[in-house]
Amino acid sequence: MNDIDTYLEEDLGTEGDVTSDALFTDENAKAVIIAKEDCIVAGLEEAKDIFLKIGAETELIVNDGDLVKKGDPVCKVRGQAKSILKGERLALNIICRMSGIATETKKLVEKSRKINHKVTIAATRKTTPGFRKYEKKAVKLGGGETHRFGLFDAVMIKDNHIKIAGSVEKAIKKVKQKVHDKIIEVEVENEKDALLAANLGVDVIMLDNFTPEKAKMVTQKIREIDPKILIEISGGVNQDNIIEYADFADRISLGYLTHSVKSKDFSLEIT
Repeated sequence: MNDIDTYLEEDLGTEGDVTSDALFTDENAKAVIIAKEDCIVAGLEEAKDIFLKIGAETELIVNDGDLVKKGDPVCKVRGQAKSILKGERLALNIICRMSGIATETKKLVEKSRKINHKVTIAATRKTTPGFRKYEKKAVKLGGGETHRFGLFDAVMIKDNHIKIAGSVEKAIKKVKQKVHDKIIEVEVENEKDALLAANLGVDVIMLDNFTPEKAKMVTQKIREIDPKILIEISGGVNQDNIIEYADFADRISLGYLTHSVKSKDFSLEIT
């Protein structure tokens, strides 16, 4: 059973769509999914998979990652009426959620790259349990970077690791003794720890909750020590101040891209 099967099971339970089953037998229908606002559309491939699993056919009018305008049709669906109605809400939920993330990501990417064409906008692990793969995909469709997917694919030494280990230095040295094949990133909250991490040769330093002025000054000092270290900015970044960080950062990560973005509005209409 894959993710889509699990989502369908959540919605249909063991009895299925009792309303549609009571009203219809084998009637056929056609439908179209329409954008109700301008956005970057995402989740169409997932919607296609949903309808396929319940016996309906789809025709994508646009592709994931495309800009659509209010009123634009994005997908046609045909098949038994019961099948279309069974998949309607799940398909729309996924499209609305992923499109919201992709649209906000695209906005921040374009805004930041007007200042620095090399800076990347990244997601975090602040995602919906069970839906991370799709939220991260939506960030990528919006032109962003997925960052690490889970705890397994990169080392990230955070504040609680440091507290338990005793210091930034102890944490980095211990990790470097045991890990030799993964990126090592350390999150720091002050200049002293940032420069210490730079001297210890980590791959990425995340400046957490630094003001733009302080972050720029510390970034310059880190690059004097080792220009190969990637500088990530996180904490307190929003669409109003992001360009102040984009000027010098290599990567800007924002948790709100996946935990607080407003979904876009789409509807499915029987034609």
